Amino acid sequence: MNEERVYKVILGQHITEKSASTGGESNLVVFKVARDSSKPEIKNAVQKLFLVDVEDVRVVGVKGKTRRTKYGFGKRSDWKKAYVRLSSDSNFDLAVIE
Repeated sequence: MNEERVYKVILGQHITEKSASTGGESNLVVFKVARDSSKPEIKNAVQKLFLVDVEDVRVVGVKGKTRRTKYGFGKRSDWKKAYVRLSSDSNFDLAVIE
């Protein structure tokens, strides 16, 4: 994988109540990723950037919501979310990301 592509695949960590509750028990981390990225690309990017071992990756395409504004209806853009399960011996520190 190209070094530039590694930095373009992962857009940031997706922190919600659901991702925080599932993350601690099962070594699960949720990332917002590029829409054109694949599972192997996401796995390689996480391993290179955070120096952890990745067991598996699950990907979800999230549809953008339709919103009503005073100018009419608009639509937020679609995006992609990746659930990355780390191996049991890997430590993932949130301070590294922020």
